[in-house]
Amino acid sequence: MPDWLRDSPQWLWWIGAALAFGIVEMTTLDLLFLMLALGALVAAVVAGATGVGLIWQVLIFAVASGLFVFALRPVALRHLRLEGKGGKILMEGNIGQTATVLEPVSDRDGLVKLRGENWTARAELEGQTFAAGDLVTVVRIDGATAVVTAATPEDKPFDLEPPRD
Repeated sequence: MPDWLRDSPQWLWWIGAALAFGIVEMTTLDLLFLMLALGALVAAVVAGATGVGLIWQVLIFAVASGLFVFALRPVALRHLRLEGKGGKILMEGNIGQTATVLEPVSDRDGLVKLRGENWTARAELEGQTFAAGDLVTVVRIDGATAVVTAATPEDKPFDLEPPRD
């Protein structure tokens, strides 16, 4: 081993490993490499504070990383909602929303206000029409067109202000 490597503080190498793991974590975002980076930081602290040998440092890194992976990572994933299903986003988030008809809607065309945006719309059923001001429910999105049906009485439009007393 070269003298400059043997004479350099070993805790500094663990900090470098932690930074490398952190960079890899930024590309994967699965929190695994973040746990390894935390393990490397623990090894750096132990190496700097106690000056134990390299074998013990590697063992401390392995144990700390294992504890972080199996104890902290599942809790962090649940908290960040990275495991399982998250909320509906983009087009899928509009399905089931109540919209207000801006221009009459038929089975061919129309215009609704959905979540603050104007959307082209058409009725789900042939021959069905909705007048301006009616409330409708989005049943699906076809391209850039909201396919709508009659809203149930308890539906409230997303865009209306609550009544003031």
